[in-house]
Amino acid sequence: MLRSFFIYLSKATWAQNLIMRLPFAWRMASRFVAGTSKEDAIRVIRELNARGINATLDHLGEHTTNTEEALEATRHILEILEEIERAGVRSNVSIKLTQIGLSLDASFCAENLERILVQAQTHHNFVRIDMEDTPYTDATLALYHQMRQRGYQNFGLVIQAYLYRSENDLRSLLAEGAPIRLVKGAYKEPPEKAFPRKADVDANFDLLTKLLLDASLAQGSRLSADGRFPPLAAIATHDEKRIDFARRYAERISLPKEGLEFQMLYGIRRDLQERLAAEGYPVRVYVPYGTHWYPYFMRRLAERPANVWFLLSNLFRG
Repeated sequence: MLRSFFIYLSKATWAQNLIMRLPFAWRMASRFVAGTSKEDAIRVIRELNARGINATLDHLGEHTTNTEEALEATRHILEILEEIERAGVRSNVSIKLTQIGLSLDASFCAENLERILVQAQTHHNFVRIDMEDTPYTDATLALYHQMRQRGYQNFGLVIQAYLYRSENDLRSLLAEGAPIRLVKGAYKEPPEKAFPRKADVDANFDLLTKLLLDASLAQGSRLSADGRFPPLAAIATHDEKRIDFARRYAERISLPKEGLEFQMLYGIRRDLQERLAAEGYPVRVYVPYGTHWYPYFMRRLAERPANVWFLLSNLFRG
């Protein structure tokens, strides 16, 4: 119930206007968001790199409402790639296609995506295309295939384990050698599209993990020396049972540690991040930044009930 409510709030303009005015809201959001400027984000990435952890940098924003906003978002992403190169940090970038115009016009979005891929290619960097809620799944896959047909190889996708369709999507993408970030899923989806029970999502996550690790072994995939290109298999979760399953299966099939990567979110389970890195596994932390932090923050609240109670206690305290 709470999860559904906070996912609803993530898209509610009235709630965004209210919560972003509360003095404590940013203090709490800053647990999960690196800052509002790219300088803030680069500083956080340097700290991660010093601890042996790579990063994915994300300028927050989604569902732009006009072409000017989408072009501005594209410009920010191009600047991020320049800043990563200038700073020499071990990081790639993540983008949402609705951020660069997918909900406005697919051809316009494709132009912006290609500009980003060209810039990333110039700087020998990698772009992760995030997967949003199901109204955009087919369009996201179509743009992925379009860019592959144009010869771009420096990008990958996200697959959400809670969707029934994900096994078929994953098998098809792995046949093309697509680098995949496997997540459980953070949007509210109807029961005809997504597993409603956590146990079923977990079981599907483990199944998809096996497919990913088998493909990584078969294709000899490895983390790049500069830390920017992930291996084909990126397991993105804070669930220790899912992580332990991935580790055990990788050992069973003799997949080298560099053949998979564990990915986590900034501000969550730093202890687990550092433990996995100390054991020799590639670890990458997703580092969001920017002024459009509200939807991301609400989705983090939906995932962690303890954060909800912290928010409410501050709200009633005034």
